[in-house]
Amino acid sequence: MDSSTRRIVIVGGGFAGTTLARALERRLAPPWQVLLVSEESYTTFNPMLAEVVGASVFPEHVVAPIRQMLATRTSRFVMGRVTAVDPVRRTLHAQTLAGVQEIGYEHLVLAFGTRANLDLVPGLAEHALPLKLVGDALHIRNRVLQRLARIELESDPALRRALGHFVVIGGGFSGVEVAGELADFLASARRHYPRVAPDELRVTLLQDAARLLLELPASLGEAAARSLRQRGVDVRLGARAERVEAEAVALAGGERLASATVVCTIGTRPNPLAERLGLPTQRGRLLTRPDLSIGADGGRDGHEGHDGLWAIGDCALVRNHAQGAGPEGVASFAPPTAQFAVAQALALADNLIARIEARPTRPFAHVSRGAMATTGHLKGVAQVGALRLSGLPAWLLWRAYYLLRMPTLGRKVRIWLEWTWGMFFAADITHLRFTRTAEADAPPAPAAAPLTPSQP
Repeated sequence: MDSSTRRIVIVGGGFAGTTLARALERRLAPPWQVLLVSEESYTTFNPMLAEVVGASVFPEHVVAPIRQMLATRTSRFVMGRVTAVDPVRRTLHAQTLAGVQEIGYEHLVLAFGTRANLDLVPGLAEHALPLKLVGDALHIRNRVLQRLARIELESDPALRRALGHFVVIGGGFSGVEVAGELADFLASARRHYPRVAPDELRVTLLQDAARLLLELPASLGEAAARSLRQRGVDVRLGARAERVEAEAVALAGGERLASATVVCTIGTRPNPLAERLGLPTQRGRLLTRPDLSIGADGGRDGHEGHDGLWAIGDCALVRNHAQGAGPEGVASFAPPTAQFAVAQALALADNLIARIEARPTRPFAHVSRGAMATTGHLKGVAQVGALRLSGLPAWLLWRAYYLLRMPTLGRKVRIWLEWTWGMFFAADITHLRFTRTAEADAPPAPAAAPLTPSQP
């Protein structure tokens, strides 16, 4: 590498990181280079993970290879885990397939997202299934198919009901979407399991609030609850999970729901790297200045602290300075959603170019275009500006938006074909277990019964 190369290093390959890299590579010329470092070689479209759970799409359809998304003239991708950052020397260390690499930078952008927090409820870490990564979604789908297969082999009625009871904790976007997908998947798959009765399968959604989808208007939250209930989902509002056990979920108030499968869609915790950097944090996220830079000044205006550090996406706590985004005189914090991650990336691209050209940077300001959620096959809710939609129009809008967000024409066509196929044919019930040759003859692990026979 030419020693004259000046790098903008981006840590994290999610919506924020890849959007920023693509925006910069179109505007920078040598000697500037964009270098993106990510632990994974792909970007996961997290809003589509529920569709993997419900077999509406295959896992490879919700990921996009980062190398395919970037040009090569002014950008480079390194698959590795950043282990340390030295803001004074402007270097970082990344653990890669070739060992530890030291990478110098002119500007460093932290966009490494967050992790699932399984410490919010006792027993969550031991017994619940988080939905944060594409591997989580595939694991939940396989678990559902395993439960159906096992119900056919069990004779105890109480055990069969517990195996067929799927509890989803959290009534936000992910919780609502996975509950709807689960209900549809169970209804579609049951025809292939003739020894499973319809009343032995049910989905319960627990929301510790008075309504679903608190980010949307109340009318849309109510519409989402109606849509889910019409699909047979037991929507429990004001229901807080107090403890998760191997065989049940204990609710505040004493009720106990017998269930062998609990899906968790609540809570996030900081990426461990955020804690090691020693930078200012709040609510477990890196606190940014108005222009998305970070430093030792606690987020105040000015350029004190570590110059050249920036943060965007879920790992950053960013104030939205758009008019009407918060109470008068106080900018509200931007929500950790894909829409705002993309908006922050585009705003930071402008600010980085401004900093390079010695021009003033601007505070982040973005007016929300709305929000959407699916509630199952052909159903959803959406707010676009003042327009509120529910049912099929909202579902079509949701799919159109994420189809447009997909990179490359080829990937768009593949997903469109898969979605079109799914509108007319039953969901795929293949249990995707990738057994290697050396493992083919290994004895199967004994299955532990989640409930004792005849236990209520």
